Amino acid sequence: MANKVVKDADKAVEGIKSGMTIMLGGFGLCGIPENSIQALLKLGAKDLTCISNNAGVDDFGLGLLLKTRQIKKMISSYVGENAEFERQLLAGDLEVDLIPQGTLAERIRAGGAGIPAFFTPAGYGTEVAEGKEIREYNGKNYLLESWLKADFSIVKAWKGDANGNLIYKGTARNFNPMMAAAGKITIAEVEELVPVGELDPNFIHTPGVYVQRIFQGDRYEKRIEQRTFREN
Repeated sequence: MANKVVKDADKAVEGIKSGMTIMLGGFGLCGIPENSIQALLKLGAKDLTCISNNAGVDDFGLGLLLKTRQIKKMISSYVGENAEFERQLLAGDLEVDLIPQGTLAERIRAGGAGIPAFFTPAGYGTEVAEGKEIREYNGKNYLLESWLKADFSIVKAWKGDANGNLIYKGTARNFNPMMAAAGKITIAEVEELVPVGELDPNFIHTPGVYVQRIFQGDRYEKRIEQRTFREN
C-alpha cells in the first residue's frame, strides 16, 4: 500500500481552494483538527462551505476562520458558543444551514456510504421540513433528507499509521469516522503516527482506504468550551 504520510499540516491542506466544501471533524472543541485549521488559516482559501457539528469559539477552532471571513457558509448543528458567528449571521454575511444533530450525522454517513437520500422523522412539523418531501410510514411522518459529501474531509485521530488506518479516543470518535468516508480527499492528523502493523486490526475505527493524507500533529491545546467548577 502507498505511504500516505505528509510532512505537516501545511503540506496536507495543499489543493484546498476557494469555494470548496470542507468537512471538519469534532464535537465541540473535542477531536477537532487543530493543526489543519491553523494551516487553512495560513492558506487563505476563501468562500469555503464548512460542514462541522460546531462552529468553534471566537478564538479557537473554526472561529479562527470565521474571524478572517474565510467561511461563506456553515452547515452545522450547534453554534451557540461563537459570538462572531452570531454577528455574521445577523448581519447577513454568513449563510447557515442548521440541521438536527442526528440528521447531520446521518447525512454525512449516507454520503460516505453512497446513499443519496433517506427518510427521517426529525424536524417534521418545524421549519426544518419546509420544501422537503414528506411520506408517512406506519402512521408517522418522515422527511426526505439528502446526503452530504465534501471536496476535502479533515479529521483528527489519536493514533494512525502510514497506510491511513485510524483509531479515535473517547469523544473524538464522534463525527470524525463518518466524515473520513465522505470526502473525495480525506486528511487525517493524528497525535501519534505509528509504523504499519502496530495497530490492532480489531480496534481500527477508520480503515486506511478512506484516507489519502496523514500527518502527526503537535501542540494540541484540547480546549474546553465552558469550564464548570464545583464550590468547595
